[in-house]
Amino acid sequence: MAEKRIYLSSPTMHGEEQEFVKEAFDTNWVAPLGPNVNAFEKELAEYVGIPHASALSAGTAAIHLGLKILGAGEGDVVFVPSLTFSATCNPIVYEKATPVFIDSERDTWNMDPRALERAFEKYPHPKAVIVVHLYGTPAKLDEILEICNRHKVPLLEDAAESLGSTYKGKHTGTFGKIGIYSFNGNKIITTSGGGMLVSQEEEYTKKATFLATQARDPARHYQHSQIGYNYRMSNITAGIGRGQLRHLEEHKALKQAIYRQYQAALEDIPEITLNPLGTDGDANCWLTCMTIDSRSHVTPDMVMDALGEQNIETRPIWKPMHLQPVFEGYDFITQKGSMEKGGKDESVAADIFNRGLCLPSDIKNTAEDMEEIIGIVRKCFGR
Repeated sequence: MAEKRIYLSSPTMHGEEQEFVKEAFDTNWVAPLGPNVNAFEKELAEYVGIPHASALSAGTAAIHLGLKILGAGEGDVVFVPSLTFSATCNPIVYEKATPVFIDSERDTWNMDPRALERAFEKYPHPKAVIVVHLYGTPAKLDEILEICNRHKVPLLEDAAESLGSTYKGKHTGTFGKIGIYSFNGNKIITTSGGGMLVSQEEEYTKKATFLATQARDPARHYQHSQIGYNYRMSNITAGIGRGQLRHLEEHKALKQAIYRQYQAALEDIPEITLNPLGTDGDANCWLTCMTIDSRSHVTPDMVMDALGEQNIETRPIWKPMHLQPVFEGYDFITQKGSMEKGGKDESVAADIFNRGLCLPSDIKNTAEDMEEIIGIVRKCFGR
């Protein structure tokens, strides 16, 4: 095994981050709030082109507060993609609402508008629809928004993986009533941990900030009329984010270059297909993924094991939520309707999971690193 560890997607620091953090220490603004928080909200909102933002402790917190603001609660149905990370879905259950999982389509791997239509036929009055831009590729927003608007149901955009991606020239996260971003350690920019809720509606971000600071009423004493949360971003964390944001376009260009390098290096292997980028957007290529033809003798585990033997980190595709033990019993809708329990799973989401893996997509990878990764993958296929 090689001594050097090649990561899937690790943080990349530049120096400006330390300047903002030092300022926080020098001015004693190490409390949960401060100038960096206000500035990070303003700068992020300006970057994506939306007027209002609330800096929070995690993308998951942003989804949770977004659902509360949209009124999701006990007995309500929320439509959500099955092919995503559990953080997209867990907040639905926090509020005792019911997730109904929606299958993917192959053009983007995101929520299938035809399956979404089927879901509305069975559940005409959901409280919200959550769309995810998986691995940084924008979903089919025109079609999904048209369906949501026709049914008068709000859209919440989980853009945790797609900061910097655009759909027809407009940033993901700015199409729905509420958008959320994540700055987790493996994202395209990081605050080590953190998130952001954005909206065209100032009342939504004000509500998020209020709930995130323990829902303290405007009184001299500590008074609370609602249940609140300790979800606010710290001033130190926000300082890291401000420094990172100055390099977002640079990170995006490097991620896209990694995708193109894999594409060029593996295009002669017919069993391999990279994750689609869609035709109506500019994906940030947060992670480059691949699927393997089911007729191939090579499996995703074989490729991941071969890379792992050389200390190279990979990851399976997200295991769909409708296959997770914790969500057993919740409905799953494909373009054909509800999938029969116990029947053969022919869903797009399950197929992508079964045949796919995420390739190392760290922007610090050297030319030698990429050559090693690609060489190992090619060798798996006898090339």
